[in-house]
Amino acid sequence: MTATISRREFLRKTLAGAGFAVAVSLKPFVCEVWPQQRRAREEVEIFSPAAWVQVTSDNLVTVIVNKSEMGQGVTTSLPMIVAEELDADWDQVRFEIAPARERYLDPVSGRQYTGGSTSVRQMIAPLRTAGAIAREMLLRAAAETWKVPAASCAVVKGTVRHQVSGRSLTFGELCRQAARLPVPRQPAIKSKSPQRIVGSSVSRLDILDKIEGSAVFGMDVFVNDMLHASIARPPAFGAKPLAFDREAAGKVRGVRQVVPMERGIAVCADHLHQAWAGKKALNVRWSRGSHPELNTAGVENRLLPLLNKPGATAHSTGDCGPALGAASRKLRAHYTLPFLAHATMEPMNCTAHVRAEGCDIWAPVQDQTGAVDTACAITGLRPDQVLVYTTYLGGAFGRRLETDFVAEAVQLSKVVQKPVKVVWTREEDLQNDFYRPACACRIEAGLDAGGHIAAWRHKIAASSILERIAPDQVSDGVDPFAVQGLTDMPYEIPNLEVEYVKADLPVPVGFWRSAGYSYNTFAVESFMDELARAAGKDPVEFRLAHLKKNARATRLIEELVKSSGWGRHPRKGIGKGFAYHSSHGTHVAQVAEVAADEKKGALKILKVTCAVDCGTVISPDAVAAQMEGGIIFGLSAALKEEVEFTNGGVASHNFSGYEILAADETPEIEILMLPSGGTLGGIGAVGVPAVAPAIANAAFNLTGSRIRKLPLRARGARGRARAKNP
Repeated sequence: MTATISRREFLRKTLAGAGFAVAVSLKPFVCEVWPQQRRAREEVEIFSPAAWVQVTSDNLVTVIVNKSEMGQGVTTSLPMIVAEELDADWDQVRFEIAPARERYLDPVSGRQYTGGSTSVRQMIAPLRTAGAIAREMLLRAAAETWKVPAASCAVVKGTVRHQVSGRSLTFGELCRQAARLPVPRQPAIKSKSPQRIVGSSVSRLDILDKIEGSAVFGMDVFVNDMLHASIARPPAFGAKPLAFDREAAGKVRGVRQVVPMERGIAVCADHLHQAWAGKKALNVRWSRGSHPELNTAGVENRLLPLLNKPGATAHSTGDCGPALGAASRKLRAHYTLPFLAHATMEPMNCTAHVRAEGCDIWAPVQDQTGAVDTACAITGLRPDQVLVYTTYLGGAFGRRLETDFVAEAVQLSKVVQKPVKVVWTREEDLQNDFYRPACACRIEAGLDAGGHIAAWRHKIAASSILERIAPDQVSDGVDPFAVQGLTDMPYEIPNLEVEYVKADLPVPVGFWRSAGYSYNTFAVESFMDELARAAGKDPVEFRLAHLKKNARATRLIEELVKSSGWGRHPRKGIGKGFAYHSSHGTHVAQVAEVAADEKKGALKILKVTCAVDCGTVISPDAVAAQMEGGIIFGLSAALKEEVEFTNGGVASHNFSGYEILAADETPEIEILMLPSGGTLGGIGAVGVPAVAPAIANAAFNLTGSRIRKLPLRARGARGRARAKNP
């Protein structure tokens, strides 16, 4: 293989599926394509027995990662799985982001995407198999080279050794011979213990790029002869342009074309600041939109009445009606939560180049399959004619599962017949999101004479995410994501009824980190505390009494109680709150400690202690980081975040109007990893849901007042305490 490759040869070999391995380097001001891993302009032999792993004659092991790296560490945790099974030396391991191709589809979902805390869970089996295949073939290659039985050889830290003679060969030295061997269909998978790489704290493979600044995000992509585009977007939902000054925009220096689009009017220019100036010169006059009366208060006013309307049954166990009627003690409560934005650090962006024979896309995407489908729908090209180069993602949280920003770049490139880079401003990002649904719910429950839950009736009103993106998955009027945490309620309740009412609001909704669990867990865990008080029981003991069949949850909670000092009386002026959560095969329990600043009318979050059991831990560092990040994410939402509306559109325009938790407001966080050794669970989203109810329950134990509405920050006459941490 040569050290340089022309664009035509790159396309021909890649699109033909000839097995020619390539990587794409994206640097500021240049897009460079080179052969596998930039081999310092030297020829290398490639041994690639499976789609996910390559071993080359320069003794490097490259793991092909089909998931997007957005800070969660998949470019380290997935290679760890292969390296463990292959018994490679970690110093020889590298990674490459997979192109969007059928061979790199997630074997469980059948798509190439990153979301739902599924990356490691769904890729562990194929990656272990790939590593085992490579290990067996390298071992057999060495045995054939030495003409000895394979059983007398062993793979040890990147080499194959003959145990009798002490001879050894590196993986690189065995590449050519291994590539000639047949691929074993059922390789022997190593036992889980002992493990040398999995379960240890190895150095992240992407850390050097990020420290030295060479890591390339979507905003960093520049290709030759490209135009920059900025789009004037409607200020209200359903608003249409009534008039705009195309001529004035065209007179702005550097502006090359003005393109009306379905969701606005685009200005394409030589430089981004010229595109912004051209957009301003358009002076667009918009219609009032489809719901000009919509404002922040109106959202809640439209949700709460829905709880009095018939809904669709999402779950029913036992018979709630008679059980509630016979209960010794009944409770009822309402909870409301607002729309939330994703507010990623890096706003939406995409660079695309559409040509007659193909389309190149450079973007920070979570859904490569969706990006390809979007490009094909716009251009009429075949999937094998679309190349998606996934950059690092500056935050995602579900927002980059959408492909609206990809569609814009592809559409504009098709029209102007040049590469086009679309960059959103922070204001555009906050005002044109697919938001976490707002919701309102009503819970009615009854306790029996022994203080146990006899019946639980839960009704929730919220917008449907699936109605827009996958209507065929809405069954009998129920969006399963809207009732997450309810239909799979972890507690043992003999009579449980869950009802869903779809809210028809004009606000577009999408997946937000932990989806429906983010709001339903707040309601469930807050109400569990209310029931515990009504039953005269400790909140933790009350929960354990309803988790008797759940050994993992019981063990986790009991360990957290010991570590957090839950049973000890808190210091004066401090309240403690508890919450439990289970999803994606992972169990989480949290204790929050809060205090009050009477002079400032502020609630201080002092500490969050979190225990997590995700079954098996691949990368302890990644688990700890994801739990800490999830807790901070959940704290921000609980204490501050809320999308505001006015005149039929989004009023929140920047971080001055959509507050997020600052670094100096972050409390002490302690993570207790308590793996049970069971089936691998997800970790990306599970740190979020329990934070808000833990804080609310702590606030009650401190003040005696129940919090049933988020966020906690004060706003106008509502007088809610503005949360602030020391």
